[in-house]
Amino acid sequence: MSSTSRIDLAKRLRTFAEERDWQQFHSPKNLTMALSVEVAELMEHFQWMDGEASREPSEQTMEKIREEVADVYIYLIRLADELNIGLEEAALKKIDQNAKKYPADMVRGSSKKYTEYES
Repeated sequence: MSSTSRIDLAKRLRTFAEERDWQQFHSPKNLTMALSVEVAELMEHFQWMDGEASREPSEQTMEKIREEVADVYIYLIRLADELNIGLEEAALKKIDQNAKKYPADMVRGSSKKYTEYES
């Protein structure tokens, strides 16, 4: 596992953009659109696989998946950096919110959305 922190990655990506004068293009709107495109490119690798096959893609496909996951991560880090969002803190808060929406004893084994459960 790498010792590079998310903060170090954000700084490196910010510098990378600044060195190329790309900051002008990295508005939250543009970064969100780029993130969406990269997610779609990632989805392409799974598009015609069944659920089980998607768990064990070929090594060739896996390399492409790694590249797309990296692109998604890079744009997500840039977006969070531009909006000063602490990704770890936001994720932990969201996990806590989801734990309240989806109590384990109520939803175990179900894929229903929380709005589909009776109160």
